[in-house]
Amino acid sequence: MNTGIRKFIVAAAATASIIGPIGGAHAQPIQAKNVVLVHGAFADGSGWRSVYNELTGRGYRVTIVQNPLTSLADDVMATKRAIARQDGPTVLVGHSWGGTVITEAGVDPKVVGLVYVSALSPDAGETTAEQYAGFSAPEFVIDTHADGFGFVNRDKFKIGFAGDASDADAAFLRDSQVPINMSVFATKLNHAAWRTKPSWSVIATDDKAFDVRMLHKMAKRIGATVTEVKASHAVFMTQPKAVADVIDRAAREAEPAGSKAANRGAKSQ
Repeated sequence: MNTGIRKFIVAAAATASIIGPIGGAHAQPIQAKNVVLVHGAFADGSGWRSVYNELTGRGYRVTIVQNPLTSLADDVMATKRAIARQDGPTVLVGHSWGGTVITEAGVDPKVVGLVYVSALSPDAGETTAEQYAGFSAPEFVIDTHADGFGFVNRDKFKIGFAGDASDADAAFLRDSQVPINMSVFATKLNHAAWRTKPSWSVIATDDKAFDVRMLHKMAKRIGATVTEVKASHAVFMTQPKAVADVIDRAAREAEPAGSKAANRGAKSQ
């Protein structure tokens, strides 16, 4: 082999060993191989199917919670059962009302990162309802029945919940929706996992269930890394790759439990 060529190959190999493989975040090792997905109000876990496919295809172990939507305590317990089944560090993901659930349940030591998908993130001592103060979403209409459980209005469902879904998919979501006990929104949280765990936020820019300004305000307060996705409130179903990419990033960038609180303390000194 020509001496000049040999020197070039050796130099290139040495450089590659220093800078590592090319590929951005996907080149980072996975810190948490377990992902727990928590759905929101008016839906069930089946809406996560495409995100599940994306993540399992990337080698993650994925568990989907089926929230009863009967009380915050019941939904948190369902999520804790799922976390208990994990065999190590776990990324906890919540959509919409599921954000409140992961905020309460995410203090579990197995949880190393939180992903909020167009989701709520109250603080300890706050209610979910308080997050809406000063904001409005006129196209998202909830019909509350005599027993206190609410459904998204049939006529407003597509525009309010799944504007970028096909008519057929939106109709299926509408007709299979799971009602939520509306009293959950007045329940105060005991814990706020985002105070000690790193957080990521997916904000659907065409969300009609929430005022997008409200989503940004919550994300800023919790110090989340924000990714905007052009999608409706049903972003978990209509943009599964974009959502899975953020979860994948969280799993690779997740820090040990308590590190967020430690970092905050260090910065304040």
